[in-house]
Amino acid sequence: MAQPARYKYLIIGGGMTADAAIGGIRQTDPSGSIGLIGVEPHPPYNRPPLSKALWKGKPLDTVWRRTDRRGVDLHLGRTAVALDPGRKQVTDDQGTTHTWEKLLLATGGTPRRLGFGGERVIYFRTLDDYTRLRALTERGRQFAVIGGGFIGSEIAAALAMNNKDVVMLFPDEGIGGRRYPRDLSMFLNDFYRTKGADVRPGERIAGLEENETKTVLKTQGGREVVVDGVVAGLGIEPNTALARAAGLKIENGIVVDETLRTSHPDIYAAGDVAAFHNPALGNRMRVEHEDNANTMGRAAGEAMAGGGTPYHHLPYFYSDLFDLGYEAVGDLDARLETVADWKQPFREGVVYYLRRGRVRGVLLWNTWDQVEAARRVIADPGPFRAEDLRGRLPEKA
Repeated sequence: MAQPARYKYLIIGGGMTADAAIGGIRQTDPSGSIGLIGVEPHPPYNRPPLSKALWKGKPLDTVWRRTDRRGVDLHLGRTAVALDPGRKQVTDDQGTTHTWEKLLLATGGTPRRLGFGGERVIYFRTLDDYTRLRALTERGRQFAVIGGGFIGSEIAAALAMNNKDVVMLFPDEGIGGRRYPRDLSMFLNDFYRTKGADVRPGERIAGLEENETKTVLKTQGGREVVVDGVVAGLGIEPNTALARAAGLKIENGIVVDETLRTSHPDIYAAGDVAAFHNPALGNRMRVEHEDNANTMGRAAGEAMAGGGTPYHHLPYFYSDLFDLGYEAVGDLDARLETVADWKQPFREGVVYYLRRGRVRGVLLWNTWDQVEAARRVIADPGPFRAEDLRGRLPEKA
């Protein structure tokens, strides 16, 4: 049995949120002992470049966050298997018991998987997923991307920009169909086709076979797609099992208060796994993007170390789709009422998402440096009519 490791601060999770929390702790407590338990064999790294900048020639070594320079014990390639809040202990899969005074759960999420295909399908999320896919692109040319959402649309664009033959298969009517207004989603189908992608909306995958070095996908409609590699972006499920077994409150994630405490006063949660209340939207939410990981992680670290302020931040997110891109804030749900204010249809403009006259989300399509202005619109109770919103953004600097 390994000797117990004792820490003032213990973090479960090895991603961007964990690294940001360490920065927050060190802001207030420069010397308190910190331990980190991470499932991946790698220290924390920036995740967005895996589907963006690294495919545009950015060097791989630019992703590292240099967590090891902050006086942290990194326990990598380990999984926390038991949490005892009463004894303030965490046991990992190597049998080591870690004791703590303050604990942060930054456990992230696990990709949803198909019911078949095994390891033949890359559920794109980690650095190892990137390196595996990159190696496949050096040997093969034909790739299938299953899913037309956030990750699927980015990876399909990245592969096409690297001169690969890409087939996109997804059950919705259009790319980003659950997020964008229908006309914008339909535009993206055609836009991706002009970039060389074979876009197949309404296609569901029924099975997968291996054929020598090739993979054969079978659709529910009876079609076959033969490729050198398969990538799936089907969303994630928050990793709440450890917290649930420890008796913490769970509602679509680990429930936290405005100081990012869970239902245990010395256990905090942040990042993809944390369900927090946002005052501007007036509801509890869980956000799976970089800004929330960095901002919420730092806030949790500061709170653990006795500092910090209430977490009222409304995170933003962004994406690159060939030569198009966007930043967005709030709730982008295609089922909401939408008001589009196009400077150039589908190329540059702003889309507002409303419920009962109140703006719930703002999509800044090829419109930059307007995130704070968008947050102000969301915080304004309105009510807004379409004519109130057209021409409102961008604000003048």
